[in-house]
Amino acid sequence: MNGASREALAAARESLDALTDNTSVDAAKLAGELAAVTALLDREVSLRRVLTDPAQAGEAKAELAGRLLGGQVGGETVDLISGMVRSRWSSSRDLVDSAEELANIADLTAAQQAGALDDVEDELFRFGRIITSSTELRSALTDKAATASAKSELLRSLLGGKANPVTERLVVRLVTQPRGRSLEAGLESLSKLAAARRDRMVAVVTSAVPLSDQQKQRLGAVLAKLYGRQMHLNLDVDPAVLGGITVQVGDEVINGTIAERLDEATRRLAG
Repeated sequence: MNGASREALAAARESLDALTDNTSVDAAKLAGELAAVTALLDREVSLRRVLTDPAQAGEAKAELAGRLLGGQVGGETVDLISGMVRSRWSSSRDLVDSAEELANIADLTAAQQAGALDDVEDELFRFGRIITSSTELRSALTDKAATASAKSELLRSLLGGKANPVTERLVVRLVTQPRGRSLEAGLESLSKLAAARRDRMVAVVTSAVPLSDQQKQRLGAVLAKLYGRQMHLNLDVDPAVLGGITVQVGDEVINGTIAERLDEATRRLAG
């Protein structure tokens, strides 16, 4: 992707992360809806050209996307796609590729939330090895004369009950909607997304006032160095903090607030 599309995809991924960091959002459902939108945009060339036309106002394109998708998919999916079409894209095809990537990331997030991301990553790798070693299976799954339903049935007979449901969904989508990619290239791309997801951690940061961009960057860098992983900051503002910040990473809480220090001083005086 060229510069404009890379920036648009990065913004879309941040929006997706912000959504799925909220545990009330069903990441698996979101993945299915994003996959359906991907299929629609892949089929409707004229539609995706309109939605990425730089001559059209971003808000007008977002309103069009909302009208087309409203009632067909959930509000979170509508918001994500509307945000994407507000952005500038170097090519209309990049919008489709990016929607597909978001669908895959959402499914991997569902696996991560269920504590199964390592299993999915391993299963994708092992399935790739099976494809490499079996010319007959590869031919059956890439046969252009075979229907998507026939390929889905074959995959479900191979993976159903043996692999994580997320692995099955990812592989079925890849095989039935290859979009010009080889099976090996598609599996490699999924494996890279899984690895990137596994290395990402979320820090819930609560502060008395909103943090500046510089403060966010500095905090993100410190936490990444501390934990040895990429860190996504989920920011919240709570005036009761009184100053400083509280950072929660998983079950660990790093408390640096003024309120905490006052409470500690009170406990020491009482003791």
